[in-house]
Amino acid sequence: MADVNISAKIRSEFGKGASRRLRAQELVPGVIYGHGADPVHVTLPGYDLMMALKTPNVLISLDVEGKKELVIPKAVQREAIRGFLVHIDLLTVKKGEKVSVEVPVHTEGELAPGQLVLEHSLNALPVEAEATHIPESVTVSIEGLNAGDSVLAKDVKLPKGVTLDVEDDTTVLQVLAAQAEEPAEGEAEGESAE
Repeated sequence: MADVNISAKIRSEFGKGASRRLRAQELVPGVIYGHGADPVHVTLPGYDLMMALKTPNVLISLDVEGKKELVIPKAVQREAIRGFLVHIDLLTVKKGEKVSVEVPVHTEGELAPGQLVLEHSLNALPVEAEATHIPESVTVSIEGLNAGDSVLAKDVKLPKGVTLDVEDDTTVLQVLAAQAEEPAEGEAEGESAE
C-alpha cells in the first residue's frame, strides 16, 4: 500500500462556526489521537483528503507544520446529502504496529445455477494487521455455492500477517433461495383480467 502525503495545519478555533468557515475554504477539521498523546486538532485540504479516502484504510503520511505523523482514518463524517467531508478522526500508528480495521469483502465466481440470492452478512471483515501492510480488500470465491451454503470468517483466505478480529464462526456470506412472489388476487393462473 502506497503512502499518501498530506499537509495539515494545527487549528486553534473550535465550534460550529469555526468549522463552517473552514469548510467554506474547502478545508476539513480533524483530530489526531493515539499512543497516549494529547489529541491534536488540525485542518486538512478537503480535495487531497477526499482523494486519499478513496482507498479503504489508507495510510497517510501527515506533515503537521513540519512534524511527520503516520495516521490512518478511524472515523469519517460526511454531509448527508452531498457527501462532503465534515470531520475526520485520524489514529496515529507506527511501522510494525498492529491495528484493528475493517477490510471490504469482494466476491468472485458464480453461484450454482438456479434462483439464488447472495446475502452479505458482513460487507467488511474486522481484521488485525500491521499498520503499513493493511490489505485493501479480501476476496472470497462463491463459485458453485448453492442455497443454504455460507462462508464463515475462518474460511476467508487472509494475506500473511493478517489475523481475524472476529469470531471464527461469524457468517460473512450466505446463499439463499430466491422467494417467488405470490400472484396478486384475481391474477391466478387461467383467469383473465377483463
